[in-house]
Amino acid sequence: MRHTLTIDGRALSYLDFGGPGRPLLALHGGLSEGGAYTGLAAALGDRWRVIAPDQRGHGDSDRAPHYRTEGYVADAVALLDHLGLDAPVVVLGFSLGGVNAYHLAAEHPDRVAALIDVDAAVEFPLHDDGPAVPADFRFLTEMRYTAATREELLQAAGPIGSQFVAQALRPLPDGDGWRLPFHPEDAIASATGVQGDHWDAWLASTCPAVLVHGTRSAVLPQATADAMVARRPGTSYIPVEGDHYIPFTAPDAFHAAVGKFLADL
Repeated sequence: MRHTLTIDGRALSYLDFGGPGRPLLALHGGLSEGGAYTGLAAALGDRWRVIAPDQRGHGDSDRAPHYRTEGYVADAVALLDHLGLDAPVVVLGFSLGGVNAYHLAAEHPDRVAALIDVDAAVEFPLHDDGPAVPADFRFLTEMRYTAATREELLQAAGPIGSQFVAQALRPLPDGDGWRLPFHPEDAIASATGVQGDHWDAWLASTCPAVLVHGTRSAVLPQATADAMVARRPGTSYIPVEGDHYIPFTAPDAFHAAVGKFLADL
């Protein structure tokens, strides 16, 4: 069921799949939304209560003043407070959501019982002249946020259209057109804001953790993934045959990997 939390006058929308199970806070990646975890919630059944926010600037959540990691983390804490989840919860995050998840665990260890990092790296190259739009996100500079028809917007979205956002497009409030589930400017801000070294945050938490890694990921090289597991005590490793986008491109294997870690808890 979809709900809305207001933070400083800004709407944060979230999906609470309910059920009697333990809470699992699931943070989506960039260019996505909480609905990306609908399949995971179904796969986990009543054993886990999946709570999946549309992070700031995504899905049905309002745009935010900035897209730095501390803002994403503050929103997650506000959501946990709003839900009255004072006891530590399991936190899962994919890509951008994974970075936010391990920062949440580092900065609020009393709120996180276990951590599931889904192909989220700890190193994002920073250019000599400061943050720049990563090559993989430069297509966003040409992307349209709205269009008169759904088909026109999908065509303008290019290769990510059919793969990631086809089911997430929103009609405009006045009914005169469609919009993406994210604003391209916000996606660029998130991509540039995460650049740099996040090793300190990854190593700061001590809760049980797992790295679910796409073996052909272009975002998280095998050597870095191995180092993340080796350097952080209590971290297990589950490889999934696939690319960086395993929640979308290898959903069954992704669900099985998450289910295995949760069962072992």
